[in-house]
Amino acid sequence: MTQPPNQPPSGGFGAPQDPRQQPPGGPPQQPPAAPQEGQPQPGYGYPQTPPPPADPYGRPAQPQQPGPYQQPGPYGQQPGPYAQQPGPYGQQPGPYGGPQQPGPYGNQPQYGYPQQPPTQPQFPAGPGGGGGGRRKPVVIVAAAVAALLVAGGVTYAVVGGDDGGKKPESKNKDPKPSVSAPANPGTGDGDGNEGKEDLNEGRKPGEAKVLWYKEAPKVPGSGGDAPGMWIEGDTVVKAAYKQLFAYEAGSGDVAWDPITFPQKICAATEKATDDGKIVVAFKEGTKSTAKCNQLQVIDLKTGKKGWGKPVKEEGLFDFASQSTLTLVGDVLMVGRDQSGTALRMSDGKKLYVSEKKDEGTCFPNGFAAEGKKLVRALSCGASTDNEHDELQQLDPRTGRALWTKKFPKGWRVKKLYSVSPTVVYLENEDKNKWNVSVLKPNSDETRSELVTKDGFAPECDSSILSRDLTGCLGAVTGDGYLYLPTDEKSGANEVVAFSLSTGKEAWRVKSPLEETMLPLKAEDGELISYVTPSYASAGRVVSIATSGSHTPKTLLQHPKGTSKIESGFYSKAVDYVDGRFYISTTSITGTSGRSKLMLAYGK
Repeated sequence: MTQPPNQPPSGGFGAPQDPRQQPPGGPPQQPPAAPQEGQPQPGYGYPQTPPPPADPYGRPAQPQQPGPYQQPGPYGQQPGPYAQQPGPYGQQPGPYGGPQQPGPYGNQPQYGYPQQPPTQPQFPAGPGGGGGGRRKPVVIVAAAVAALLVAGGVTYAVVGGDDGGKKPESKNKDPKPSVSAPANPGTGDGDGNEGKEDLNEGRKPGEAKVLWYKEAPKVPGSGGDAPGMWIEGDTVVKAAYKQLFAYEAGSGDVAWDPITFPQKICAATEKATDDGKIVVAFKEGTKSTAKCNQLQVIDLKTGKKGWGKPVKEEGLFDFASQSTLTLVGDVLMVGRDQSGTALRMSDGKKLYVSEKKDEGTCFPNGFAAEGKKLVRALSCGASTDNEHDELQQLDPRTGRALWTKKFPKGWRVKKLYSVSPTVVYLENEDKNKWNVSVLKPNSDETRSELVTKDGFAPECDSSILSRDLTGCLGAVTGDGYLYLPTDEKSGANEVVAFSLSTGKEAWRVKSPLEETMLPLKAEDGELISYVTPSYASAGRVVSIATSGSHTPKTLLQHPKGTSKIESGFYSKAVDYVDGRFYISTTSITGTSGRSKLMLAYGK
């Protein structure tokens, strides 16, 4: 449809809704209290607090420690796009007073979310946070705010100290990771196998078996990150605190010796290069102010190191307290608070700096890539009458902008549900509205907007310090559709397929169990989805045909005996590859016991 210049698309920027209702994946919920012995646990996404972390076999352990994601954002506690909240209902006028767009069920309401932000602190790595979600969070959008965070000492309050800030800063300006073998490599020592009860005991016919289970390394009370999960052939690689572990996919045996980094890991590329290489970033020291600026290339197949180097900040307000690593072809974009440095992946050579636009009025606040396409989000005109967000596609080799999409004042780019095609989730915090827009290929023009009465709950990270625009578990594109999981407070949810060309619902399918179903990937005409477990019922992997009948077909039925372990991965990365299902944590809590790291199922 034709849109007014520099105005929001007419169909999606709706009026405020009932305060009880939320946008796709609104703010995370406070984790529920542990159920009583023998009492069934409500399904994933139930609006209570999940049970405190259990030990590997479901026995209650110490509760999770507050993490860095429990701090209010620069604008106070805000409703985010990532928690499991009900969607807008009731018909509302559009921003220009025009008629509403008809939706799949007749007249549809405009988008909106509750006018009242959550009163509870956000749950670390909760929905959204890997939270569910798996990656990094929402961006800090205003340059002035980012400066204030550091000037006002908020960085320490949000990030916290690794070891109380008592250890001296490393004198080594270019620390190198080392390779060390575990005490008993491949024996299961400390990984939840040897000396433990049999996780496959009591497995029923038709249920998958536990291939292997690993516990996380011990971390300080402040916790540690465990970003990424990479499957390269028959090798599964996982980052955890200061180490990178590699396991054989079928057995869980050590594939290559763990790599230990001098300081804690703070970022990693979500995907590997075509030849199986990733980049890991780790802190330069132990203090709470230590920058996330040390890079190391790792070959997933062999565990061998490639080039490694520090990356410096490039401006007055360019802070590297957190970084994101984005791969696009032979280019690695190292994103920071208000800029990004592009390096050549093959040798680490600096290519260019993606910095402010219009001499100080627009600052980058996030990067994302898919295939050969690189995009960045910008926050412009902070604290002025012209405050707004922009989205650009860049030439990865030069950083030159191919097109620029300017959004009206008040609308913020929160997440990209997809880069190619570009599907952007926006929020207007002042007007309590939300919008999901699809852009035309290689263009700033709007192709369509979602027309719906539902609320959705993809799991996206929600830390205020990260610049990662992607990484929402449950938001998938493929075969001409955008797939999103509806938000239900209890029982089965639905996956809805929206036409990318029209924004209207094409079809929907209900979860086969009374639990939440999350889309994982679309391939070969099928949508692979994960039906999450509850504390007392098993999960499963299903396939849904994207044409014809959409009845879910079970690919892997997980055993009920490990449902307590599986449901305990609140902050998670998941994948289904070659008939095996993998689930791992993305955030390790500093408890007195050993936390879960990874679990694998297969036939």
